[in-house]
Amino acid sequence: MKITRIVMRKMKMPMKVPFETSFGVVIDKHFIMVEVHTQDHVGYGDCSAFDVPWYNEETTTTGWHVLQDFLVPALFSQDTIERPEDLQGLFAYVRGNRMAKAALDCAVWDLYAKELGVPLAKALGGTRTEVETGISIGVQSSPDALVKVVERFMGEGYRRVKVKIKPGKDLSYLQALRREFGDIMLMADANSAYTLADLDLFREMDALDLLMIEQPLAHDDIVDHAKLQSQMKTRICLDESIHSAEDARKAIELGSTRTINIKVARVGGLTEARKIQALCADHGVPVWCGGMLDTGIARAHNIAVASLPNYQFPGDLPASDRYWHQDLVTPPVVIDRRAMIQVPVRPGIGFEPIPEVVEGLTYEMKEILH
Repeated sequence: MKITRIVMRKMKMPMKVPFETSFGVVIDKHFIMVEVHTQDHVGYGDCSAFDVPWYNEETTTTGWHVLQDFLVPALFSQDTIERPEDLQGLFAYVRGNRMAKAALDCAVWDLYAKELGVPLAKALGGTRTEVETGISIGVQSSPDALVKVVERFMGEGYRRVKVKIKPGKDLSYLQALRREFGDIMLMADANSAYTLADLDLFREMDALDLLMIEQPLAHDDIVDHAKLQSQMKTRICLDESIHSAEDARKAIELGSTRTINIKVARVGGLTEARKIQALCADHGVPVWCGGMLDTGIARAHNIAVASLPNYQFPGDLPASDRYWHQDLVTPPVVIDRRAMIQVPVRPGIGFEPIPEVVEGLTYEMKEILH
């Protein structure tokens, strides 16, 4: 692939409804959209970092700086790129900044698939024609309010329900859902809001037959999670703690987790996501695909990666109208009554940005020529 230019856009999309987690409330989603051009094709990627460094250390501002001043020059140090995996070596001298790296990694994978004339899922080694999605629900004001929200989304076809929790808004909320909906596929996501001092609380959650509890302890921990998992029958899922296949290996060996949420943005792109998936499969650890309140571009990459083997639980891959009044791609992502999304069969990601929507959401743009 002979890349001729890269276009970077700072963009902002207003959420239909504010989304609350244990670390903050998102009202507008800030992100960076990246276009990687050859003479014949364009590959698209997103830097999904928020405008505040509350999920990880990156923000849209730092992502822009790292892309512009380090990663794009590293990519342009080569006349041609043979395979998307080559970017890992080019970017190795930049520590961390995985969401910035993911933007280019994913865009080059899209470009690579388009140049081959195959769907991105096939280029990655995907085996599914459809993937199951679940709904992720932010912290609500009361258990009754949560029940009403869940009832609405279950009416739309979603079967797996993930509920954000935080201290004071946890056990009673989950208990209310169990009473109202019986044996639905229910999980909790703590976003690192608890410590081992909350063990008694987690033991009470153990009685609720949850699918899993996601990242209950510190964002950078794998040791205390092993202690917690040894005391619980409920599956512990790691999210923020896993940035690479090496992190996954260590966590599995310690017994810190029984499943891993693979967020393409968090691990630096599709190349590393494939490595984590393969390693977990070798160790009998199922994985699933998480999201970052994604727009259509990032969600397209998530759909493709979720078609790989060993993705055994419904992902956070909602329909286009879940978060947005209008998504920025066509066709929109829809779910059927079985909570399934069809994996695109067109070359690349299978979706096209809507030019007027993209322009309307862009507040800064930069073109870099090779």
